[in-house]
Amino acid sequence: MRGKRNIVLPAEWYPQSGVQLTWPHGNTDWAPVLDEAVSCFVAIAREIMKRERLLIVCDDEKEVRARLGEFNEEKVIFRVFERTNDTWARDHGGITVLINGAPVVYDFLFNGWGMKFPANRDNLITGFLARSGVFSGEVPLRNMKHFVLEGGSIESDGAGTILTTRECFQSLNRNVHLSLEQIESSLKDMFGADRILWLENGSLTGDDTDGHIDTLARFCNEETIAYVKCQDTGDMHYEELLLMEEELKTFTRKNGEPYRLIPLPMADKVEWEEERLPATYANFLIINGAVLLPFYNSPKDEIAKAVLQVAFPDREIIGIDCSTLIKQHGSLHCVTMQYPVRVLNVRRFGNN
Repeated sequence: MRGKRNIVLPAEWYPQSGVQLTWPHGNTDWAPVLDEAVSCFVAIAREIMKRERLLIVCDDEKEVRARLGEFNEEKVIFRVFERTNDTWARDHGGITVLINGAPVVYDFLFNGWGMKFPANRDNLITGFLARSGVFSGEVPLRNMKHFVLEGGSIESDGAGTILTTRECFQSLNRNVHLSLEQIESSLKDMFGADRILWLENGSLTGDDTDGHIDTLARFCNEETIAYVKCQDTGDMHYEELLLMEEELKTFTRKNGEPYRLIPLPMADKVEWEEERLPATYANFLIINGAVLLPFYNSPKDEIAKAVLQVAFPDREIIGIDCSTLIKQHGSLHCVTMQYPVRVLNVRRFGNN
C-alpha cells in the first residue's frame, strides 16, 4: 500500500466538514470547575460554528443547548452518549485518512494514555457515532483496535511525513508487544507515510500523555513547523526544549531543505493545587479560515498570537481562554477532533 501512495493522512489545514467536542459533565474530572470548563467549551463551540459544523457528544443535550444559547441548527450535530469518562476528543476521536481519495475513519484503541485513567466508555464513542449515522454513508469505519494510538501523538503534513515523539510510542502500556521499528512500519502502513520524523527530546512537566507532539511542535504547512521555545535559563524546561530545538534544526523536508522553524513562546508557569501544569501555545486548532489558539491570561498570549499569524498569514488567529482546561493537564487541541470534508453526513444535517 505504501508504495502505491494510495493512503493519505490529511493535514489539519485541509478543508473540514466539522469538529467534534465531547462535552464536560458532572461525572468527569471537571466536576470541581465544571461551570468554568463548560464556559470554555462554549467559547470554542461558537468559533467553530461560525465556520463549519460542530459535532457535540454529550450526556445531556438539553443542558448543552441552554449553555450555547441561539445557534444555527444546521451547524450542530448532537449525539447523546451517557457517562463518558472524559472529554479529550483528540485522543478518543476517530482519525480520518483518505484511501484512493475517499475518506475512511479509523477507530483506534484508546486506553487512557497507557492505562493511567479509565477510558472504557470513551473508547466506544467513535463506533457509536458511526452507528448513529453521523458519518456519511460512503465513509466506512475501520476497526483499528489492535493498535493503541491517540490523535494528539501524531502530526501529518498531508504529503507523507509524520512528526511524533519516541517517548510516547515507547511508553509503557501502549503497544508493548511491538518494537519501535515495528511501530514505525505500522504507522507507515496505516497512514501511507513515506517517513516518520521521531523527536527524541521535548517534554512538559505535568503532561499525562507521555509527550504528545501537539504539546511541542506542529506542522503549519509542508515547509513550516511551529514549536515551543523556552528562553528562560532558570526554567526547568530550558535544557530539554533546547535539545528539541536543535533536533528540529536537523530535520529536512523531502527535497533535502531544512524546515522553516517558527518558535512559539514558552507559556508562563501555570500552577494549580501546588502542581505545575503543561501550558503550551502549540496546542492550537486549525479550522476553516482560522486558527484557535489557547490563551492563559498572560502577556505572552498576544505574543504567541502574533507569532502564529506569521505561520498562518491567510487565517484569522483567535485566542480562547483555556486557563481552566489546563487544570486537567490538557488544552484546546486536546478537546477537539476535526473531520475533513465529505466525512460528516451533510445530507442529513443541512447543506452548508
